[in-house]
Amino acid sequence: MIQAPSPASVALLLGLSFFLGLAFEDFFGRTNTSRPGGVRTFPLLAVGGGALYLFDPTRFIPFTGGLLVLGGWLYLYYQRHLRDPDEAGETNASLIVPVLNVQAYLLGAITLALPHWIAVATTVTAVLLLTGRTQLHALARRIELKEIITAGQFLILTGIILPLLPNEPVTTLTKITPRQVWLALVVVCSFSYASYLAQRYWAAAARGLWMAALGGLYSSTAATVVLARQAKANPALKRQAQAGITLATGIMYLRIAAVVAIFNLTLARLLAPPLCALAVLGFAICAAQYWWGKPSAKDSEPQAAIMSATGANPLELGAAAIFAALFIAVSLASSFATSQFGTSGIYALAAVIGVSDIDPFVLNLVQGGAAGMANTALAAAILIAASSNNMLKAFYAVSFGGGRTTAVSAAALVFLAAIGVAIAVLMATGLA
Repeated sequence: MIQAPSPASVALLLGLSFFLGLAFEDFFGRTNTSRPGGVRTFPLLAVGGGALYLFDPTRFIPFTGGLLVLGGWLYLYYQRHLRDPDEAGETNASLIVPVLNVQAYLLGAITLALPHWIAVATTVTAVLLLTGRTQLHALARRIELKEIITAGQFLILTGIILPLLPNEPVTTLTKITPRQVWLALVVVCSFSYASYLAQRYWAAAARGLWMAALGGLYSSTAATVVLARQAKANPALKRQAQAGITLATGIMYLRIAAVVAIFNLTLARLLAPPLCALAVLGFAICAAQYWWGKPSAKDSEPQAAIMSATGANPLELGAAAIFAALFIAVSLASSFATSQFGTSGIYALAAVIGVSDIDPFVLNLVQGGAAGMANTALAAAILIAASSNNMLKAFYAVSFGGGRTTAVSAAALVFLAAIGVAIAVLMATGLA
């Protein structure tokens, strides 16, 4: 006995198939060639597919028969269509028309048998891929082969290696497991890779403070060095570079909050107020540097582009191996400091670790690398590490910027470091 579909499912089926047909006709209506499909054909195919599915929703015999008939007809169309040259005189071998017709037929069964969001998602994805053909082809031409290879390496790291790694400690020296090490690497590399791609392929990011913000998402330390050097080499970039250095550090606080939230939501709630406050304070100082130091109209020049603060792809296997090694070393150091000196040992390690990459230290703490420590102590240690890193960046700003050129930004970083340490002290003593 055929079970009647709900009115909502039927309405959704008709709406989605009409939407798909409308996009199809709008895209192919610019050419003189007639192609099967459109605002009438696709709803009919979807209704037909849905009806045949309802006749036998268990074995799909009528539905499969209808699909074979449609496939045979599309095969004959495609065979003939191959003989017709396209606008450039080449063989027209595009599969998009047969594929969209098959999708319209499958849409009937998908809408009636599966959750509605699946039907909506597949239809919207097809329309976006269809209407975005020009932009997608332009993007494909811009992407270099090495970027595709690197993306493939990322899929190997996440989809093959990560599930195979053991989730139990392999040594008594640390409670961190190999899977936790790799997961931390994947999370940090994902943030950095998003920033890297934006800097490389987003034209708007090449000017103003966008590059500094993306540099902070990738590495605020690297961004500070690059901006300080450019401020020294090109006085026209002084105001832009000073504000960018402070902005990158403000973004760093938000990045730390996001990374912590992925692994330890309780600790993230504790850290969110001070980290967000420090970020807002950094943004305010950045705005003051940018607007108060604005040159007069007669002295202004077209803003030179700030070059990327990232020279290498963060997903390259060499960079991944270095991060994993640093994470393991920090994990061992944290376990030793905790066992030998307790909480004070972690605070001391946090102050020292700031002169290098603080991501391994932060990720080690949020994944249980300092077992037995209260969340307030972990939060204080993370704030100390961030403040220590700010002191290093202040030193870099002065050293690479030539003293006075970036002195204001260095002072801002020291100020943010002092505020961070003060909040950490209040947390550690239970006053916060």
